[in-house]
Amino acid sequence: MNAVLAEKQLSQAAGAERGLLRFITAGSVDDGKSTLIGRLLFDSKGIFADQLDAISRAKHKRTVGDTVDLSLLTDGLEAEREQGITIDVAYRYFATPKRKFIIADTPGHEQYTRNMVTGASTADAVIILIDVSKVKLGDDGSVELLTQTKRHSTIAHLLRIEHVIVAVNKMDLVDYDQSVYDRIVGAYRQFADQLGLRDVHPIPLSALAGDNVVTAGERMPWYQGPTLIELLEGLSVYDDAHVQPLRFPVQLVARHNGHEANDFRGYMGRIEAGQVRKGDKLAVQPGGQSATVKDIVTLDGSLESAGAGQSVTLLLEEYLDISRGDMLSAAEQPATLLKAVEADVCWLSEEPLDMRRKYWLKHTTRQVAARVTRIDTLLDINTQERRQADALRLNDIARISINVQQPLAADAYDAVRATGAFILIDEVTHQTVAAGMIRIA
Repeated sequence: MNAVLAEKQLSQAAGAERGLLRFITAGSVDDGKSTLIGRLLFDSKGIFADQLDAISRAKHKRTVGDTVDLSLLTDGLEAEREQGITIDVAYRYFATPKRKFIIADTPGHEQYTRNMVTGASTADAVIILIDVSKVKLGDDGSVELLTQTKRHSTIAHLLRIEHVIVAVNKMDLVDYDQSVYDRIVGAYRQFADQLGLRDVHPIPLSALAGDNVVTAGERMPWYQGPTLIELLEGLSVYDDAHVQPLRFPVQLVARHNGHEANDFRGYMGRIEAGQVRKGDKLAVQPGGQSATVKDIVTLDGSLESAGAGQSVTLLLEEYLDISRGDMLSAAEQPATLLKAVEADVCWLSEEPLDMRRKYWLKHTTRQVAARVTRIDTLLDINTQERRQADALRLNDIARISINVQQPLAADAYDAVRATGAFILIDEVTHQTVAAGMIRIA
């Protein structure tokens, strides 16, 4: 009975991943990201009547007459509404008959790139918005994309976001001119090829007027492709975490309450990758001991097996010294133990990197002292060329080398995202200063 229940839960978890799409909007300031999400929610009936009434009476409304300012659906902070920009990441949930969605509306201002990285870290797809009124179109046929468009596309590539939708927005400002759209898409495809993006879906739209968002734009008969919502509904999302080797970072060691005779000792956490079954042989990292799974416990009772995404308590046959921050891995495919880490990082702090200082490196549930030993190369956003550098400043993307005080049980980010990602924390201010992706040759 327990085996049947476990398999059912695994299949439900996998099905939820396939049916749920997490995506973000990204672009430069005032490209229409919040308005686009508001239009998606409004036209797909994803907002309640009281929400609609509230934003229609908002004092910071930026539309004329009775027209609803749809950007206020996601711009909830007072500062956002006053300035007309997005500052924090706003998450919204909505569903259509075909799919469920979680949207992250991320800021476009260069100062808040760190918030865009936060939203992108869990996304399956990204909508890169391009404002046609901001793109420089030369008389010689040249097209100059904005730096933020290139920066966000580069971050999406580094984070291995699978699907990229290029939404050429505000087509109403150029009278829905197909030639303008074609030139912009051509320039972006050239940059995407240079960057290494493969799954690119361009679409012309007007978020304000609603053209090609949920319903087809009658004013663009030259575009015969799907609307934005149809694109989102049709994207294939395959969660490969279930077929990866087991990775179980220990969050907490659970003991009995002291009033019972049995010596209960369980290791609590979330399965980040792979599956675990009773009787499985595990490697305890970084200690190197071997362990055998005795039981898998949840609030609903004991399970025969569990998979990626589930939070469980593992009981082991052996009595071992295991604590928070240790990793339980598949014995035949353990994680790599690293004392020296090569990684691509996006620097998120206004304070530049100081290689004389110590930082905290937070990796899964483990936090260790770390020091940046070398800046290998700095990535030029515009040319995608790597060059030498002696400093890292806000929004810089670079390949660096880090030494850690205690070994990390990690994987390459390309192999297992959950155990290939980390953040650097300033040990004095406790501010997150960088987000990193581990590269293992």
